[in-house]
Amino acid sequence: FFFTTFFYYNQADLRNFFNLLPITFSFLIPAVTMRLFSEELNVGSYEILLTLPVTFTDILLGKFLAGVLFVAVALVPTFTYPICIAFMGQLDWGPVAGGYLGAVLLGASFVAVGLFASSLTRNQIIAFIVGMTICFTLTLIDKMLFFFPRALLGVIGYLGADFHFKNISKGIIDSRDVIYFLSVVFIGLYSTHLVMRGKN
Repeated sequence: FFFTTFFYYNQADLRNFFNLLPITFSFLIPAVTMRLFSEELNVGSYEILLTLPVTFTDILLGKFLAGVLFVAVALVPTFTYPICIAFMGQLDWGPVAGGYLGAVLLGASFVAVGLFASSLTRNQIIAFIVGMTICFTLTLIDKMLFFFPRALLGVIGYLGADFHFKNISKGIIDSRDVIYFLSVVFIGLYSTHLVMRGKN
């Protein structure tokens, strides 16, 4: 499937692969992060965790970095796609590098969202549904602009994660796109911190 662009249109790129990533991550990452806090809250191990000589910020960042590492490791096997295409045609490595950078930034954003969803409830299924809903909303909101007043189209369009991911995956790194993903990460982690502090 990922090679159809090459065979049908004689274009050596990974457009189909990167186009699917936001939707795939919207489902996969909440499934991975749903238990990071909710399970510990459910079984009572979170209280034990708080007795360790670490701050909650350390715990939160540790879980976040573990989630981002999972995303990065999951992307490693996909390196075979650009390598194979490079053998079959003249591949532009700029969009490929941008696509993988965008994938890590997108994954980090969704991990932060997943952590926030997991902190809200002891039920992993509810955490998954909440996280998936937020991620899908961020992914698809720029496709639903016709529901919003014209005056809000610019703002709503900017909120779309898919919009910023596609910009980066073209190989053009715009600071506005990077700032968007870093902002989502910060908001997600800070919201998680506030929720868990309230539970403490």
